[in-house]
Amino acid sequence: MANNTKRSSPGEVFCAFLRLGCISFGGPIAHLGYFRDAFVERRKWLTEAAYAEVIALAQSMPGPASSQVGFAIGLLRAGWLGGLAAWAGFTLPSAMLMLAFAYGYGHAQGRVAAAALHGLQLVAVAVVAQAVLRMQRTLAPDLLRLALALLGAVIAFFAPPAYATAAAIAAGAVSGLVLLRRRDSVTDDPLHTSSITQRAGAWAAAVFVVLLAAALLLAASHSIFPAVLASLYRTGALVFGGGHVVLPLLDAAIVQRGWLAQPSFLAGYGAAQALPGPLFSIAAYVGAAIRPNAHPLLLGMCSLVALFSPGLLLMAAILPFWTTLRRRASIRSSLGGINASVVGVLAAALYRPLITTAVHGFADAVIALAALVLLAYFRLPPWIIVLGVTLASILVVLR
Repeated sequence: MANNTKRSSPGEVFCAFLRLGCISFGGPIAHLGYFRDAFVERRKWLTEAAYAEVIALAQSMPGPASSQVGFAIGLLRAGWLGGLAAWAGFTLPSAMLMLAFAYGYGHAQGRVAAAALHGLQLVAVAVVAQAVLRMQRTLAPDLLRLALALLGAVIAFFAPPAYATAAAIAAGAVSGLVLLRRRDSVTDDPLHTSSITQRAGAWAAAVFVVLLAAALLLAASHSIFPAVLASLYRTGALVFGGGHVVLPLLDAAIVQRGWLAQPSFLAGYGAAQALPGPLFSIAAYVGAAIRPNAHPLLLGMCSLVALFSPGLLLMAAILPFWTTLRRRASIRSSLGGINASVVGVLAAALYRPLITTAVHGFADAVIALAALVLLAYFRLPPWIIVLGVTLASILVVLR
């Protein structure tokens, strides 16, 4: 329940999140720190316990966790319009920059430009390696869950790309249900809200299912516009474990279908690391960079909505029912298996396509490893790593 029970206008929510969208560097964990400072400490829109409940919910479902937390805060504070205002304010700054990068990438020519873009690919290697290390410590900290992560990696690596991630997640869910039996009790601190009712949650769930069915039907469309949006919506519905897990899913949904070249995709992924706001904003770049594409700006913005929509709809659907659902030990066991499995999925993606595409020799390996050390052990901000690695990549070419 919110500390400050006075409701806010959607405009106030938008302005609060727009500021955060411009300054929130550092990825999802850092975003949650920014949110806590802004909405628990300073604005007092939420209690500490209520904020922890929202985070627990976001981490238990597919989608971009920090964006889902922001969306939930907006919902609790100002209803449906508040939720949309929170998402738009937090997302638009990085989305606009990713659109600009998509237009600039096509005009990048020459050895220096190619080296700079290759540097962004090496940044992606370091960032994903750091994500694997962090996620292993929190989601697969013991031998049993480490074994589930290994199982997920094997499935993701050897299964057909179109189904590999979904198969790994399903295996994790079943394994968690069987092997990770939870008997601990849950102390409830319900999120009291009149902003979204259980009936509204049921409607959100229905919309999610209808759009998912449409996405499955349209994914094979010969028209690129609906096919891309369908693939991105389906991708957004499968992203368990944080924003970086979107990498292998987007690779299978977009790159493997020939809509976007692997180097272009990885360059966009690397550029996204230097920006504030959610990593899912890469969808704007993907939509605008896809070829052939008669309307890159329109496809970029629609792609952004398509990738985010499943996670936001699920948050709206489950939020009113969360207190009841989280009491079920079976659900918590399955989620434990899923979370362990996605560590393996991301580890498989680190090797292929990231390392196999971006690391061409000893110098590239040294640069990527140095970037990882600076990120993981010296905790330098990602934007500094982006600038440093890009410069190093250029110097290697010019030497």
